[in-house]
Amino acid sequence: MDWTEIKITVNADDVDRAGDIAHMAVPYGIYIEDYRTLEEEAWQIARIDLIDEDLLAKDRSKGIVHIYISPEENPAEAVSFLSERLTAEGIGYEIDEAVCKNADWENNWKKYFKPMPVGNRLLIRPIWEQEFDAGDRAVLHLEPGLAFGSGTHDTTRLCLESIENYAENGKTMLDIGCGSGILSVAGLLLGADSAIGVDIDALAVKTAKENGVTNGFTEQQFTVLQGSMTDKVSGKFDIIAANIVADIIVIICDTIKDYMNPDAVFITSGIIVPREDDVLAAFEKNGLEVIARHESGGWLCFETKVKN
Repeated sequence: MDWTEIKITVNADDVDRAGDIAHMAVPYGIYIEDYRTLEEEAWQIARIDLIDEDLLAKDRSKGIVHIYISPEENPAEAVSFLSERLTAEGIGYEIDEAVCKNADWENNWKKYFKPMPVGNRLLIRPIWEQEFDAGDRAVLHLEPGLAFGSGTHDTTRLCLESIENYAENGKTMLDIGCGSGILSVAGLLLGADSAIGVDIDALAVKTAKENGVTNGFTEQQFTVLQGSMTDKVSGKFDIIAANIVADIIVIICDTIKDYMNPDAVFITSGIIVPREDDVLAAFEKNGLEVIARHESGGWLCFETKVKN
């Protein structure tokens, strides 16, 4: 069966950020065309200054991000996700789809995804990898899918490292925009008693439920809901995580205290550095105090609590 290739064309200055967003949509690798430093890179890699004329004629003002969708998945869901995230980050774009005949792609990408330690207490293990040494780390067995969250992206890793500081017996967790469920499942593995994940995307809900079962958690321990937080979630929690874009985090801040137990922590990520002031202003407006700030690869993660 044929794969679908999605090409995202952006201004060259935005191609790195667009690539980061594309990594959120698929876990098995992307391909970026960026010709701004073509001559320098050709010399560094091949030690040659003779470059094909077609390459030299490429538009240096644009960059193209290629991603590939497997036959059993719906490309429209990926396009919708990409459009939402790119728009939220203020990146102008064009998206095109084409059939990609590459029968081997589905398995080739797996060789780049290996067991990965995160923080001090967790190891993420793709389910096809049989050889791994976890030591005394909790092992999160993960089947990556189209839903965002394989642990390899800076935003996910920063969230996981923050959750590690709070997940313990007796704690309850809410994962807003749960994607693959990786944050919720990690919280449970690290000691939390229960977790609720919520996502508007049906595929994310399906993937999250499957990853919960794979790691041995019942529906009572890990509940996944489809829809918006305000429509679907009730109660209060000790740990709340939201690994989404800045614009949505700003909106969530208006009501998040309604879901927070005393001394609860609200962990937010998916925020690019240029949006930091907007998010900090939302925290201040809604009585949230930043207790920790983490940065990696141009992305930010905050740990916040309600001001006393």
